[in-house]
Amino acid sequence: MSHTIVNPADGAVVTTVTASSIEETDAAIARAAVAQRDWAAVAPSDRARRLRRFAAAVDGAVEELAAIEVRNSGHPIGQARWEAGHVRDVLEYYSAAPERLFGRQIPVAGGLDVTFQEPLGVVGVITPWNFPMTIASWGFAPALAAGNAVVLKPAEWTPLTSMRLAELALEAGLPEGLFQVIPGKGSVVGERFVTNETVRKVVFTGSTEVGRHIMAGCAAQVKRVTLELGGKSANIVFADADLERAAATAPYGVFENAGQDCCARSRILVERSAYERFMELLEPAVQGVKVGDPADETTEMGPLVARQHLERVRSFVPDDADVAFRGTAPAGPGFWFAPTVLTPARDSRAAREEIFGPVVSVFPFDDEGDAIGFANASEYGLSGSIWTRDLSRGVRVARAVESGNLSVNSHSSVRYATPFGGFKQSGLGRELGPDAPLAFTETKNVFIAVDQPVVE
Repeated sequence: MSHTIVNPADGAVVTTVTASSIEETDAAIARAAVAQRDWAAVAPSDRARRLRRFAAAVDGAVEELAAIEVRNSGHPIGQARWEAGHVRDVLEYYSAAPERLFGRQIPVAGGLDVTFQEPLGVVGVITPWNFPMTIASWGFAPALAAGNAVVLKPAEWTPLTSMRLAELALEAGLPEGLFQVIPGKGSVVGERFVTNETVRKVVFTGSTEVGRHIMAGCAAQVKRVTLELGGKSANIVFADADLERAAATAPYGVFENAGQDCCARSRILVERSAYERFMELLEPAVQGVKVGDPADETTEMGPLVARQHLERVRSFVPDDADVAFRGTAPAGPGFWFAPTVLTPARDSRAAREEIFGPVVSVFPFDDEGDAIGFANASEYGLSGSIWTRDLSRGVRVARAVESGNLSVNSHSSVRYATPFGGFKQSGLGRELGPDAPLAFTETKNVFIAVDQPVVE
């Protein structure tokens, strides 16, 4: 069976990719298990050196990877170039980990007690279609650094950059079988990661619904999971904020990657006394977002990833929707949707569900307590922003909002040097940051009895 890859910008066929069977998946997992035993025995300094070579290979292929992502995912070329560079940076960051997986010496009576961080074995990584390269690296880089092998299933719509990364790993000298990309259906390949006992951990990024299924399946084997799931993040704007800056940046907090981002600030909450002024400032900012050809260096937003997804996003904006204003998008072939601003009721579908498209809803709030209460009135808790000139308020609200990643006077969610993950149904566990390799290890405790001197 094969899957046809389509360019989202014009609907043209890019290529076809053969889907792996259960038998092929099992064979890949078996190869990974063999490669992992040898990899774990490699001296930490040599493992670090090979990861740096992998990073260098990615660095040399930044333009190639970016061009692939433009065709496969519809990402603007500037964004795609950044994403390829981010993969390089993540690999470089975790190349330091093999020589820094420190255990501990714990004072005990009667001997010496030490701990070791042992690799889990084979790790299954299941990635989404919205950021194929970057999210893949969040799983495979720290897992490899900790001495594991990785089998990675990319999303069916967007497998091409992950497949090229696996080739670059081999070209850089990583052992055969250590890092494999297995394209195929989630119900086949992804499900086999869950049920195959050789896979010791599953890392999944995607919908909350599928995440629950994976978590339940892994429970049968007490298999470890890391889940990064949905979001409905709030962008809270207080009246004392720099309203011009808050309004100018708001579109890029939600419309980047055409809103196909679980960290998208898809709910803008504005203090009532500043609401009208904020909306006046927001309209030209939204209409100024340049939507167009992803290959154009000046493009800021490209198309949605697939026709099926375009239809889903359209369902959130019916003819009678409370549309405040829209930006522009190309007509003709491709899966285009203009940036859209809604002013719905708080209990509307657009206010509650993750749209995953270039649609944002704006709501007034009365005071700090009202803003916090509405921000937290969601099953999700992944990211968010707070705009205020009052530093105490910024800290206070950040501590009160139930979300894993918050920015004050910024829309930044992801840095490879800091932890990333969600509260509530936005996920389980953390990726990135200095502790990420530890999530791919078991702590082993060893006690060594020491003979005591004989006292005469």
